Amino acid sequence: MRKKYINIKSLKVSSDLVQFVNDELLKETEISPENFWSGFEKTVNELAPKNRKLLRIRKDLQNKINDWHIKNKESEFNFEEYKKFLIEIGYLKNEGPDFQIETKDVDDEIAKIAGPQLVVPIMNARYALNAANARWMSLYDSLYGTDIIEQSEDSVSERYDPLRGEMVIKYGRDFLDKYFPLKELSWKKITNFSVKDGKLKILRGTDLVSLIDEDKFIGHRGDSDNPSAIILKNNNLHIEILKDSRAFAAQQDHAGISDIIVESAISTICDNEDSVAAVDSEDKIICYRNWLGLMRGDLKSKFEKNGKLYERKLNPNRSYISKDGIGLKLHGRSLLLVRNVGHLMTNPSIILNDGNEVPEGILDAFITTAAALHDLKKKNNSKTGSVYIVKPKMHGPDETAFTDLIFSKVEEVLGLKKYTCKIGIMDEERRTSSNLKECIRSLKNRVFFINTGFLDRTGDEIHTSMMAGPMIKKGEMKSSKWITAYENRNVDVGLKCGFSGKAQIGKGMWAMPDKMKDMMEQKTGHLKAGANCAWVPSPTAAALHALHYHEINIFDEQKKILNRNQAKLDDLLTIPVADRTNWSVEEINNEISNSAQTLLGYVVRWIDQGVGCSKVPDINNIGLMEDRATLRISSQHIANWIHHGITTKIQVTEIMKNMAKIVDKQNEKDPAHNRSGRSGYTKMSEDFEKSIAFKTACDLVFKAIEQPSGYTEPLLHINRLEKKSNLN
Repeated sequence: MRKKYINIKSLKVSSDLVQFVNDELLKETEISPENFWSGFEKTVNELAPKNRKLLRIRKDLQNKINDWHIKNKESEFNFEEYKKFLIEIGYLKNEGPDFQIETKDVDDEIAKIAGPQLVVPIMNARYALNAANARWMSLYDSLYGTDIIEQSEDSVSERYDPLRGEMVIKYGRDFLDKYFPLKELSWKKITNFSVKDGKLKILRGTDLVSLIDEDKFIGHRGDSDNPSAIILKNNNLHIEILKDSRAFAAQQDHAGISDIIVESAISTICDNEDSVAAVDSEDKIICYRNWLGLMRGDLKSKFEKNGKLYERKLNPNRSYISKDGIGLKLHGRSLLLVRNVGHLMTNPSIILNDGNEVPEGILDAFITTAAALHDLKKKNNSKTGSVYIVKPKMHGPDETAFTDLIFSKVEEVLGLKKYTCKIGIMDEERRTSSNLKECIRSLKNRVFFINTGFLDRTGDEIHTSMMAGPMIKKGEMKSSKWITAYENRNVDVGLKCGFSGKAQIGKGMWAMPDKMKDMMEQKTGHLKAGANCAWVPSPTAAALHALHYHEINIFDEQKKILNRNQAKLDDLLTIPVADRTNWSVEEINNEISNSAQTLLGYVVRWIDQGVGCSKVPDINNIGLMEDRATLRISSQHIANWIHHGITTKIQVTEIMKNMAKIVDKQNEKDPAHNRSGRSGYTKMSEDFEKSIAFKTACDLVFKAIEQPSGYTEPLLHINRLEKKSNLN
């Protein structure tokens, strides 16, 4: 289907994008379409050449690093010479004096409240609404529906399991006893509660007790003698204990408590990048329209479930009466951030005067910020009047400085106060983590977030040092010297730059959404490492992970970490080349098979269905959240082993075909509804030659070395466009 373009000054803009911007995006703002397009045209013509120059520098540096490793392949690796070389070519920058970030007007959800963070594909309105509304979640439902409470025969059926219900209530009471303890009484023994003279009164029969720490009582709802809810706070996180004797859950409870509502997803990244498959103006407008609806507060989603029609919309704020008798409100929704794409990709929705496609990151910057104009009026999302943009895939301080320039121009065009746009730095590229302090310095008036993500960073680690030798197995990366230094140094640098109490330090995703028991046992590690937010795969996971933030006071942990010795740059630059490569054929095939299976399972949905984030079974049939970061790792890792002779293209092709059959079997019941209206999963193995998805998966491996920075987007986009063309 040919796209219709409209000439706007020197630009050719797709007609559907023009209509969206003029009729929806700018409606009820003070920005006229004429001024918007005039400012956009001037800015993009100025910045697009700078963008392309930065990408040429990336390529030039990578070529020099490849050549150095090839030249020095036969000699013993000399780390000091290698480091000196990285400085000479400008890969490593000189580190300047210490400084503190100066970001102002930051919401409490960023600076003062530590808690879970969701990442949601903005392309799906229902998912986006679920994430926004996950600020408050039922602890009872989250426990009952997961593997934290052991399953019985009844609990795996559709029947309610009373024993499981009792275990949920006990878990909730243990939580209250641990973090909101009463004087000489367990919450398990209470029979009632009331509020009198601004204090919480707990009853056991006729005996009255109180909280050990009475400051943890915040307020209530309903009649003070018989409140419908009491609100407590610990480590800046609220919970609500609901009382409704008529509710089903209260039938097993002698105090009439029907649920414990926990403050869960404190912030949510609405993602235009790794978790979506947006390749043209049609796709981008879906993303932009959903973000606009969130910023206006009127996004709705209708869906059918079990024959019933439902409508989802944004939750209101939560009202309560403070202990001083004043009516107050708590934020009813997660603080919404928006992830733009990086500097690499272009989009065919706009053609510049030189014939090039528009840099997608610049387009995102203008549209997502313009959408936030609606919230800046109402302040339903950011109470401080800020716009939070998470920016991925930046390589080093020159590129972070370019991001600062982009948003300075956006603010000028949209008439916003300088530094209204706050920037989150995704520390997922080797050149960024190696120069993190200088990256932060370039955004010291905007930065609100830095993030360590094992998955993303590993892909760049492999690609950057592709020629150095065969890499260790993917599973061994987690215990390698560079990854330990990367995770620790990120926190060290952030804290020394003054992030504590001002900005977020984030940690990566829990990738197994069905294994909540394991998450509860392991994810405290992110808090102990100094992260005041960490990613979780679902609202339910957010509710459960929130309990960790009651257990650990992050800001106390950060004070301890601030006094330790900073992780070493030399350790960060240690290349994870394998000491031994005499793996058995079975070991090699298992490693490749696992990568191939998840790679194919992800790509087939991306190409055929336009699904950007999937739960894909691994070789052990454990569902793992896959996105382009994991895809980059798998494709780069296999390519590295082919290049260094650990395996061959012929062997990998055979494994890919075998794994495609397994993936087809796993997906055979997938309804696979496309936005085009077509349905039904298309098997890759029916015709490997004709399957665009299978071809794409193979290209991602066999053309991995030549891909810019090892990114998967260029191949995914071109093949998704071909698939869409075929569907149309």
